[in-house]
Amino acid sequence: MIADEVRTELERLGVTGIAPGLAAMAVSLAQSLDSIAIGDAPTSRAVVARELHAVMVRLRGLAPAAEEGDALDDLAARRAARRGA
Repeated sequence: MIADEVRTELERLGVTGIAPGLAAMAVSLAQSLDSIAIGDAPTSRAVVARELHAVMVRLRGLAPAAEEGDALDDLAARRAARRGA
């Protein structure tokens, strides 16, 4: 559930090696959130969710910049393809 989604996002961000403690904390908080029944202790769910959000924001800030091309890179690639390069 939430823990699986957090693990997937951590893999995509590539931050587990950069901040292993924070990554483990995020997974632990997500597991805690998964284990709290929806009808039980809504305040507890809110607190855990807020803390998980804060940790994930911090981890997203630590993530290395994605190496995605911009519009100029796309244009250059199409031009090179037309030229047969």
